Amino acid sequence: MSEESRRGGVGEEGEVGPGQLFMHYVIMEDLIDKLKLLQYEENFLKNLGFKPLSRHYFAIPTNPGEQFFLFTSLCGWLINQSGKKFDMPEEYDDPNATISNIITEVKAIGASVDFPPAKLKPGCGEHCIYVVDKLADDALVKVGFKWDKPVYPEEEMEEEAAIEDDVELTLEKVEDEIVEEDDIDEEESFMDLEGLGNLQNKKESNDNSRPEEIMLSKTDANQWKLEVERVTPSLKVHIRTDNKDWRTHVDQMHQHRDGIKSALSETKGHLDKLHKEISRTLEKISSREKYINNQLEHHLQEFRGVQDSLAEIKEQYRQASGGVTERTRNLAEISEDLERVKQEMEERGSSMTDGSPLVKIKQALQKLKNEVTQMDVRIGVLEHSLMQAKLRDKSNLQKDMNKTVEEDEGYNFNGY
Repeated sequence: MSEESRRGGVGEEGEVGPGQLFMHYVIMEDLIDKLKLLQYEENFLKNLGFKPLSRHYFAIPTNPGEQFFLFTSLCGWLINQSGKKFDMPEEYDDPNATISNIITEVKAIGASVDFPPAKLKPGCGEHCIYVVDKLADDALVKVGFKWDKPVYPEEEMEEEAAIEDDVELTLEKVEDEIVEEDDIDEEESFMDLEGLGNLQNKKESNDNSRPEEIMLSKTDANQWKLEVERVTPSLKVHIRTDNKDWRTHVDQMHQHRDGIKSALSETKGHLDKLHKEISRTLEKISSREKYINNQLEHHLQEFRGVQDSLAEIKEQYRQASGGVTERTRNLAEISEDLERVKQEMEERGSSMTDGSPLVKIKQALQKLKNEVTQMDVRIGVLEHSLMQAKLRDKSNLQKDMNKTVEEDEGYNFNGY
């Protein structure tokens, strides 16, 4: 069994079998046995004044403060038993520091700790049992504990051998046992058959010698009865009863059979009487049911007719409801269109009676006139600029032409 399966899936979020939910109870019982092997009652409990732990002490939460202190103290004692130095925790120590030290020691022995330290604060639960169990295993290893071979008592072996021999009895062994039992019973009852035969022969010889005394007895009847009562227990053959004997089983079978027959004869009458009463009651119920059905037949027919008419009315109502729903939807659409048309008519009517559009038109015309005036001014400026530019170009052209004529005249003069 793996450690995770023994702890019931600690640290895993997967599904857990139904047996794993109670696995920590089993581990706690094994832990108590390990602590007893370490003699924790004499070496640990007496120093703290605690009572011996129950079989499920750390598995069930009872007193968190007491359980946490006992858990930490037990862990510290087990660590010291392993040969390590560990300060025993006090009642008012910091629980986080104590748990951290214990987890460090558990990791040092090679055990996996895949759960948060806060799981150990309650002092009980599967995580606490896991930690104490690991420390107990390490302590047992360090003290050198070993299991010795079991020593079986001889008497128990003889009883087992006798039981096996009784199981394999044969017919010859049964006869031998019967003969031995007969011998034992004869010895116990003190019957001497040989002496009895000699006595009988002696009486016969005496009777032959004195035939006149045969028909006459001088013994007192009361004394004879007393002697018979005294000797009767010795004449009885006592057979020792054995539950394994097949005769006993046969007698028991006969007794049980007789008991079953007697009980059956008594019970059969009661059962027959009960059967008759039940049959009579069932007949009464059936006849009453038939009478009620006959009396309520016309009511049932009326009820069926009413149910059919109700179904028809429901169908008509469903169809009518479907038409009403469709018409309601059309009405809603028409109402929306009507509201939109009303809003448009109101806007148009308000615009026709309102003089604000005319004012806006006049303002727009005035603005256009201003813009036209500004454009005329700009056009006049541009025309003036163009005229100046043309005059300037014309004067420049005139100058160029005069200059060209002068140059031509000078060339002609010099060349001439």
